[in-house]
Amino acid sequence: MGTAGPAKEVMSREEADRALERLDAEHEAVESSLLALQDHAGRRLLEGARLTGTTAHRWARAETAITSLWNGFEAYSRTLERARELRARRRWPSRDDLAELTRLLRGTLTVSGGALALSPGASPTQSPKLAEELTLSRLVERMNEWYAQALDVVAAADSVWSALPARIDLLAAELGRVRSLAHSVGVRPGEHPAADDLEQTTAELAALREEVVADPLAFWTPTSGSGAPGGGRPDTTRYDNAARTLEDVRREIDAVLAVRQDAETRLMKLRDVLSRADRTLAEARAARGEVLAKIAAWDVPAVSGPPTALQEQLATAAEHRRHARWHRLSPLLESLEERAEEELERARAELSAVTAPLAVRAELRGRLDAYKAKVAQNGLAEDRILIERYDAARRMLWSAPCDLRAAEEAVLRYQRAAQEALAQRQREARHTAGGAMNMGAE
Repeated sequence: MGTAGPAKEVMSREEADRALERLDAEHEAVESSLLALQDHAGRRLLEGARLTGTTAHRWARAETAITSLWNGFEAYSRTLERARELRARRRWPSRDDLAELTRLLRGTLTVSGGALALSPGASPTQSPKLAEELTLSRLVERMNEWYAQALDVVAAADSVWSALPARIDLLAAELGRVRSLAHSVGVRPGEHPAADDLEQTTAELAALREEVVADPLAFWTPTSGSGAPGGGRPDTTRYDNAARTLEDVRREIDAVLAVRQDAETRLMKLRDVLSRADRTLAEARAARGEVLAKIAAWDVPAVSGPPTALQEQLATAAEHRRHARWHRLSPLLESLEERAEEELERARAELSAVTAPLAVRAELRGRLDAYKAKVAQNGLAEDRILIERYDAARRMLWSAPCDLRAAEEAVLRYQRAAQEALAQRQREARHTAGGAMNMGAE
């Protein structure tokens, strides 16, 4: 580094003092930033890490920027120190002193190219300049640029290392707990998809941690539009995907554990449901025989057999329970529970369909007796036509086998005759009441 070049206009004492005060403040700020960067945990980690990829490339450039920063700071410090010593010689500096101060504070410094090898905006392959002329103010600007360049790498790497490895380790520990639970309930690789997912997630977490440690900047997303060093956030996409997969597996294992805890209760309920379905079908078969014996000219549906396939699957479920094959028992129980309820509903529907003719006969008997009571209440119990039609309908409904369609027609004939007789009785009553009113008027 050479000495400062000449300045065109000599500074006054007041101007020199103000310039020294400003440069002292800038020197203190740059020194504080340098020391903070030197003590930054991210820088120490970067220096000791075996880096690859984006981080290795950017850290190499950042190290050059840090070297340039220290070299520039040392040159700045030496020049400022000479200026301080010169100003401290006399309270009232001479013309020559002011000229020298002007040259030091406003003139240019010949800075070697090594200190400026990676100036911001320069191409990585561009050859560094052998030397560059810079004023102290411009040198401060360049040092700020190098500092921002280095801090951007250091802060981003530190943010990723602070965020991801510890979270990956916690997730890996949780994964180990889930794997132990999975093994205890028979969920093993090659036998259950959840176990295969565990193996894949284990490999993914190991690879992710290795990549994060070696190349943290590959997992850094800069904040759009932010010019501040280290502006951005860690990219946790792969970690989040692994966490979601593990959560899905954990829920699956919890479901299997729940099966282990209440398997016997659920099996007993299944046996009960299927037994009720069997009894209902047996009742339907017995009822069908009764209907065929008591009802004629009516289509009575056949009754299906017992659910043997479900019984076989129930036996398989019990076998899984005895041998602690919980991962196989879990989906089988869910399927059986749904199908057993469907089987019970089907048996009930068959019983209702088979006994429908008996229900129709009972409804016709009730309707016939209800109209007979109504006829008697209105003084028509001795009506010959009604007696004949009632007796005809009753014989059909109480005979075996009963021709249900013919009996229904007989009940309708009696019903119509009863309605006509009742209507006639009402007309006669109104006519009699009208005649009595006329006689009273006379």
